[in-house]
Amino acid sequence: MVIGPNGEQMGIKGLQDAKTLANYAGLDLVLMSDNTTPAVAKIMDYNKYKYEKQKKIKEQQKRQRENNKEIKEYQLSVTIDVHDFETRKRNALAYLEKGHRIKASIRFKGRQLGHPELGEEVLLKFANELDSAAVIEAQPKLEGRNMFMILAPKKEERK
Repeated sequence: MVIGPNGEQMGIKGLQDAKTLANYAGLDLVLMSDNTTPAVAKIMDYNKYKYEKQKKIKEQQKRQRENNKEIKEYQLSVTIDVHDFETRKRNALAYLEKGHRIKASIRFKGRQLGHPELGEEVLLKFANELDSAAVIEAQPKLEGRNMFMILAPKKEERK
């Protein structure tokens, strides 16, 4: 079964006849489905077909990346210095502006575990510093020696 360059069915042809038709049109004969009876071949520009197929795949991957935004983890500590805090805040802000989510975490060491409120204070301070660009998606939660919270970018209001 041969399909013409404009999508019209040209009927069942022999291999040589189909190749002759393709050569006459200046195009390629591409086997679309060989496991059907009769096999289906199409007369088309194969390079253009490959290019458009590759373009569609790239576009699908782009949409998929946009839908699956990443979560970036920033590790803080109970005794974090001001400069380190500011650096993490600045990096987190840039990441939030790209539309990604952030996981801020603290790992308690030794006796620090006796005062989880200090870690929660640091996490809430981090969230307050980023409140212009982020909302708290998950409040600070203690799991074992780790406390974490998740921040999501604010939705832009459309006027």
